[in-house]
Amino acid sequence: MLAGMKLNPTFSKLAILAVITAVLCIVLTQIGGLVHERQWRQREAAQSVEQSLAGPQAFAGPLLVRDCKESWVVPGVDKKKDSIETRDFQLMASPTTLKIDGGVSPEVRHRGLFKVNTYLAQLNVEARWERLTALAPRAEHPNGRLSCGDPTVVIALSDPRGIRTAELKRDGGTLAVLPGSAHPTLHGGLHATLAELHTDEPLVLSLKLSLVGSQRLGIVPAAGDTHVALQSSWPHPSFTGQFLPIEHQIGVSGFSARWQVSSLASTAVADVQAGHALPDLSGGGALEAPYPDGGKVVKGGGLDVLAVELIDPVNPYVMSDRAIKYGLMFIALTFVTVGLTELLTGRRVHPVQYLLVGLALSLFFLLLLSLSEHLPFLVAYLIAAGAAALVLTQYAAAMLGGWLRGAAFGGGIALLYGALYVLLSREQTALVIGAVLLFAVLAAVMTLTRKLDWYRLGSAAAE
Repeated sequence: MLAGMKLNPTFSKLAILAVITAVLCIVLTQIGGLVHERQWRQREAAQSVEQSLAGPQAFAGPLLVRDCKESWVVPGVDKKKDSIETRDFQLMASPTTLKIDGGVSPEVRHRGLFKVNTYLAQLNVEARWERLTALAPRAEHPNGRLSCGDPTVVIALSDPRGIRTAELKRDGGTLAVLPGSAHPTLHGGLHATLAELHTDEPLVLSLKLSLVGSQRLGIVPAAGDTHVALQSSWPHPSFTGQFLPIEHQIGVSGFSARWQVSSLASTAVADVQAGHALPDLSGGGALEAPYPDGGKVVKGGGLDVLAVELIDPVNPYVMSDRAIKYGLMFIALTFVTVGLTELLTGRRVHPVQYLLVGLALSLFFLLLLSLSEHLPFLVAYLIAAGAAALVLTQYAAAMLGGWLRGAAFGGGIALLYGALYVLLSREQTALVIGAVLLFAVLAAVMTLTRKLDWYRLGSAAAE
């Protein structure tokens, strides 16, 4: 009885096609893994440039700090002698107003096939303190004696290797700038000593800084009012951090942006005093930093920052990765098209032919990835899609029994590739476009097969 039973050919073919689809999914997964490997190598190239040049830069300052010491006499008890105790503390004064105006000149560096966006920032900084009463020490103990050193100007940078030139002036006179920030938590940067400072008088400092960095530039608004204006010839900025610009213009010739941040909206001043570190703009977590006098460790998001990133809007690896996610939909739609042709014309297509068509569709993504490393993404996409469409057109002409059918099949493939590019280039509307496309295909399949007698089709195939 079992020997006489025959499997329904239609369902047998569907089972074979399911296996073929699973194999093609494995192929797509392997190509996707290759894309991820190239993305990892892209990150390694960026890290190599950062290690040799400078990493993303976070800038804070100028700030004024003053190291002080208080000593007081503790009376002896039970005929013991009096003892002297001391405490060390630090005073800090942030600017009343901070104005930064700068230009960011982009420069693309290469590591093999991979490119990394770097920049040279020319920053003109003006910091003004209306009064410096925060630097006047106060004794906490009766008869305490105070002694303080000269105030120090602190300019903090996340990667001081990027400093090219720095000129700090006070009332038109140039101050001697020394390496290191001389600050317990804001370690990297510059510092200078101020002599003959009166705490009841205003102070104005100006800084001209030439700074090299990679990909991102951030500024900490550690002032009562912070005003920042940046210009660059890079046409694709991404504004990040806790504060977006209040004005910006972006065009093919570059961008300009202006920020205005009040201390009422930012905790940067209080966080610097609490011992928070500069923000980590490399994409990792915040840096760890001890408090000035408590020996504790601060963890979290670091200081507030306003930042700009020089991005590539058409990253070939990101675009290829997104394209591969639509690969299974491409294969399914193509198999549905071939299956409909079989049903409506009676032309039989062998499972091996389905496999070859699916492989051609899958290898399109590998071809796209390899070409996009050497050519602009649109050019690479047109070449890969054109090659795949031509191969499938001539193969479909033989598979479906005629050049007219082959041309129609190739035209459908070309439309699919066109729809895929629209999905890739319209990220915000990709979901609605994809949903409409799938609904349209389902409606077409239902319309073309509405008069088919599926029961008779299955029984006829079984005979």
